[in-house]
Amino acid sequence: MKSLTMRPFAALAVAAALAGFITGPAAAAGKPDPDNLKKHETSPGGQYKPSLDVLEGADQPGAKPGAPVLTADEFKRANKIYFERCAGCHGVLRKGATGKPLTTKETVELGYDYLQSFINYGSPAGMPNWGTSGAMSDADIDLMARYLLNEPAQPPEFGMKEMKATWKVMVPSDQRPTKKMNDLDIDNLFSVTLRDTGEIALIDGSTYEIHTIIETGYAVHISRISASGRYLFVIGRDALINMIDLWMETPKTVASIKIGMEARSVETSKAKGFEDKFAIAGAYWPPQFVIMDGATLEPLKIVSTRGMTVDTQDYHPEPRVAAIVGSHYRPEFIVNVKETGKILLVNYEDIGNLEVTSIAAERFLHDGGLDSTGRYFMVAANARNTIAVVDTKEGKLVKLIREDDGVGVTPHPGRGANLKHPKYGPVWATSHLGDETVALIGTDPKGHPDHAWKVVQSLEAQGGGSLFVKSHPNSTNLWVDTPLNPEAEIASSVAVFDISKPDAPYEVVPIGEMSGISEGVRRVVQGEYNKAGTEVWFSVWNGKDQESAIVVLDDKTRKVKKVIKDKRLVTPTGKFNVYNTREDVY
Repeated sequence: MKSLTMRPFAALAVAAALAGFITGPAAAAGKPDPDNLKKHETSPGGQYKPSLDVLEGADQPGAKPGAPVLTADEFKRANKIYFERCAGCHGVLRKGATGKPLTTKETVELGYDYLQSFINYGSPAGMPNWGTSGAMSDADIDLMARYLLNEPAQPPEFGMKEMKATWKVMVPSDQRPTKKMNDLDIDNLFSVTLRDTGEIALIDGSTYEIHTIIETGYAVHISRISASGRYLFVIGRDALINMIDLWMETPKTVASIKIGMEARSVETSKAKGFEDKFAIAGAYWPPQFVIMDGATLEPLKIVSTRGMTVDTQDYHPEPRVAAIVGSHYRPEFIVNVKETGKILLVNYEDIGNLEVTSIAAERFLHDGGLDSTGRYFMVAANARNTIAVVDTKEGKLVKLIREDDGVGVTPHPGRGANLKHPKYGPVWATSHLGDETVALIGTDPKGHPDHAWKVVQSLEAQGGGSLFVKSHPNSTNLWVDTPLNPEAEIASSVAVFDISKPDAPYEVVPIGEMSGISEGVRRVVQGEYNKAGTEVWFSVWNGKDQESAIVVLDDKTRKVKKVIKDKRLVTPTGKFNVYNTREDVY
């Protein structure tokens, strides 16, 4: 397996291109090698960041002897910067996850000069160069270095009282349409995140026209579809959920709720007899999930995820809820708890007597999806370079597939990609943040038992910094993005493999160039197929004040069919085809 120059850093900064903070010999020099600085100028680690006020109103902790004293105004500003730039990887309490811990145990040992220099210059291994890129002023860098030498503040909790205070039903169920009131082909509609404006765009997959723009929470992380296909659920990083009725003449939000202060996941019930009955969302802070009424978003049950880690059996105060997937086999939600490493099978048949099966998997669970049969759930424990496999029919762990088994550095599959390999049969694919590899894992224990739950082939793509892979049952193409790669040319293009010829080299498709946009880095992110599997859509993601676009490719010819440009398409990132999302087609 080919290695990247960033690979030796992996043990110190698994976060790689997601704003990990390196604390160890590899970073001890304080300032990175000047030769690497120009390359690192394109590092997008700061792009995937929430804009939150998690610590608004939190008490300032008392300073330890020798720690710099912050004024109340400085503390408030430092909290804001930390949650905009750092909390997603390092955690609300600075305990670390994808990024390294930033507790005073680590930071005091490093000292002010080291922290100031590292925040300013960053690292080629993924820590953004906040100062030299112009993203932070000298004064703010000084402030953050001092802030990190102080104890973290304890954010407020967010229980049923606070949750219900945010709950709104704009259109009651009995006042909604009884039939579809528009001529949209809803199954081929795309929900597109407009990250920095706090909106989504609904784009017609046939005409490529923006049907409407809907105001949402900040930086919508995912879109999910109810089992009936009528309702679209989106959740912002600020934990605001919008429930959107796609039957209306112009789809709009009919209910909303804020389930915490920072969040990433929402899902709906899919089991037979429970279609559209429940929704669930998981929070980063407070660490909890909530089950809601599927028609109104009324919060019904809140469950904390605080508890013991699966490895050392130590208590963790901040186990954030990562991916949530609805089972097709049981009336269960599959809830992944990041820091403790537990996969919770939450049975919603009787939420008053909630039954939860806790599976000990691996710590730092993040994202994942189902295999082609919908039976097996595959999830990345990315800071441990591990893929966990759960049998959702039997409700048990099947296997942990680790780095020694062929998983690369910091797997980040999104939902992964399901393909038919000519030799190994059905496989599920994940790319990696920390290296250039794409792992193909056998998923057919009946037809190909010798290859099931093993890395059967490791492909080499363009480089690290990948967030998503994508394929479709009607295609042999496997698309691999690299938006977080420090090289601008790689970040603005994708690699595509033909899995019918698995040993053939990949083709580079320069989507950023194809967009016709000349400014910015033009990061290309997250391929998404149309319902038919004949087209694949990619976002060309630039800064808020720069032009962005969506490029639609013909899947067979890999040529441009359409470039969607509109002044309203500001920072487009995730795209979710209604049919593919509802049916777990990927």
